[in-house]
Amino acid sequence: MNTRRLTRNALLTGIALIIFTIEAQLPALTPIPGIKLGLSNIVTVYAVFALGGKDAAAILAARVLLGALFSGNISTLMYSGAGGALCWLTMLLIRNILTERQIWVASVIGAMAHNLAQIAVAVAVTRTRGLLAYLPILEISGMLAGLFTGLCAQALIRHMNRLRMKR
Repeated sequence: MNTRRLTRNALLTGIALIIFTIEAQLPALTPIPGIKLGLSNIVTVYAVFALGGKDAAAILAARVLLGALFSGNISTLMYSGAGGALCWLTMLLIRNILTERQIWVASVIGAMAHNLAQIAVAVAVTRTRGLLAYLPILEISGMLAGLFTGLCAQALIRHMNRLRMKR
């Protein structure tokens, strides 16, 4: 990995961690536990579409690991790791069939995959199938959050492309 690429990935990881840390300090959006915007996923979506799968995976893995360490909640490593990995894989699989104006679609589908993986981990850890009843609520909130983060990432990519053209 060259110095420029390493520096770019480190900066994006830092940005994602700052966003993650700030969002963790904000009050919950709803009284339903586990629902949040996931604003640090803007960086993940951006990385998948602008940098490619390997760089996005490295940024995501570093954010998940460091986020768990910074929050002091190592159990989130399982949930965020599984959710992030399935989200990343899902977006990677569909990114080649989407245009730059459809990046938000990948984010919505990725958010839904993220929630599916987190519920699967929760069911496996607790051995409580009743948690599956919570999945529709999480999927609806994930679709809304994925739409928001996807539109933000799409706008970011569009802006960065314009900046590159001006050079």
